[in-house]
Amino acid sequence: MIDLGKNNSILSQFIAEVRDDNIQRDRMRFRRNLERIGEIFAYEISKQFNYKKKEIQTPLGIACMNLPEDMPVLATIMRAGLPFHQGFLNYFDQAGNAFITSYRKYHQDGTFDIKFEHMSSPKLEGKILILSDPMLASGASIVLAYKSLLSKGAPAHTHIVSVIAAREGVAYLKKHLPHRNITIWAGAVDDELTVKGFIVPGLGDAGDLAFGSKT
Repeated sequence: MIDLGKNNSILSQFIAEVRDDNIQRDRMRFRRNLERIGEIFAYEISKQFNYKKKEIQTPLGIACMNLPEDMPVLATIMRAGLPFHQGFLNYFDQAGNAFITSYRKYHQDGTFDIKFEHMSSPKLEGKILILSDPMLASGASIVLAYKSLLSKGAPAHTHIVSVIAAREGVAYLKKHLPHRNITIWAGAVDDELTVKGFIVPGLGDAGDLAFGSKT
């Protein structure tokens, strides 16, 4: 588990803005902030890749550079994950992409189940997988997404990334996913999760804030 929010950086400014009730009303800025946070995570995660030397021809000679051996596969859960995903894609512009659709089906008592609908993904066998979702609340949707992605092969390593995570959701992932070859990343970890699955203080509904409220 890597909590980037524990270190002072410009990341804190972007997370503060997506949390801020006044600033987040600007949908374009909210989406752009999620994108910028994704870019920061992409940079940090890239430090864990394997690199190899490559000779690059410049106009004046040869430069020896250490370059990633392979690009990751970027996966996200629609729709809230799209701006966050774009931040990763800005940096890993040659990456493969996977998209998952799922939703919360609420019951009369306020509890809910996660329903899986569709998944589109390239082959994952031996790849680096980055599975991102802005909010890691109960953790159920991430576990469902990860297990559905395994039908495309077993990744060499998986990075699960959220802007804000609930402590309960992190515990759920650690309990229900294999500990080997998975790293959990968060920009902030909050202590409370409501019965309806909202993180407190959190930021609200990331999908609605990015794209407008649902009917």
